[in-house]
Amino acid sequence: MKSVFVTVGTTSFDELIAAVSSPAAEEVLRSRGCRLLVLQIGRGALQPAPQHGPAFVREVFRFKESLAEDLRSADLVISHAGAGSCLETLEEGKPLLVVINEKLMDNHQLELARQLHKDGHVLYCNCSTLVETLQSMDLSTLKPFPPGQPEKFALFLDKVAGFE
Repeated sequence: MKSVFVTVGTTSFDELIAAVSSPAAEEVLRSRGCRLLVLQIGRGALQPAPQHGPAFVREVFRFKESLAEDLRSADLVISHAGAGSCLETLEEGKPLLVVINEKLMDNHQLELARQLHKDGHVLYCNCSTLVETLQSMDLSTLKPFPPGQPEKFALFLDKVAGFE
């Protein structure tokens, strides 16, 4: 797991950025072989400083036209539970750890993460259990997401959101 990409999409999720860039989380990531941590911080107020050491690099940016290259080069993606971020990561075939934003009202993100976890496609946690999850996670247990079926994902989202 040399490269970890963290994304909050177009939102603000400072709690996730703080948790994943904490000394404890970065130590666990380094102990698991991570040498590059890329943080996409969106509209958040928190902006950790970039770090460029010989054994560990932290890159930070707000937005890019496309996250495709960041997703492709990552060995692990840590993401908020936004449907677009989850789908894009799963379609890229990357291991995904979804971190729930518990401050959201009517938290459909939690329902989405639970269902994707139940189906074996993702691991999930909240900010307070992120370090523990990073320590204990076994990415080999994750099942590939069926590719090229966005209409099935849309139906799945409708079901989670209660529109079906």
